[in-house]
Amino acid sequence: MASRVFPGKFSSLEKISQFIEEEAQNTSLDETAVYEVQLAVDEACSNIIEHAYKENEDGEIICSCTISSDAFTVILQDQAEPFEPDEIKNLEIGAPLEELGNRGAGVFLMKKLMDEVEFEFIPDEGTKLTLVKYF
Repeated sequence: MASRVFPGKFSSLEKISQFIEEEAQNTSLDETAVYEVQLAVDEACSNIIEHAYKENEDGEIICSCTISSDAFTVILQDQAEPFEPDEIKNLEIGAPLEELGNRGAGVFLMKKLMDEVEFEFIPDEGTKLTLVKYF
């Protein structure tokens, strides 16, 4: 498992994406699949920075990558207050923009790009988000 800690700031997004790309090179994922993982991780980290750390609080994002025989797994951990992902309204494709609201698109995108998306809330530790892409 490769793991790195990044500041919970928007300026970290490019470095996180590079880390994901470097680790994914050790897998059999094609270029499109690697891009999908990068996009899902970018969206997840943007959500952490914007909603969990409120763009200005000190916080870190721990990014870990694991390669198994059939999958590339990225785990993102933050130390912010937990939220309830089931309370985020599902994005309704085809609905007029004014009805969509401003929440839910990121989680929807992650679920479309990845094979598994799992949120786990650990008391006194924060949120652990697991993103899995199968080969």
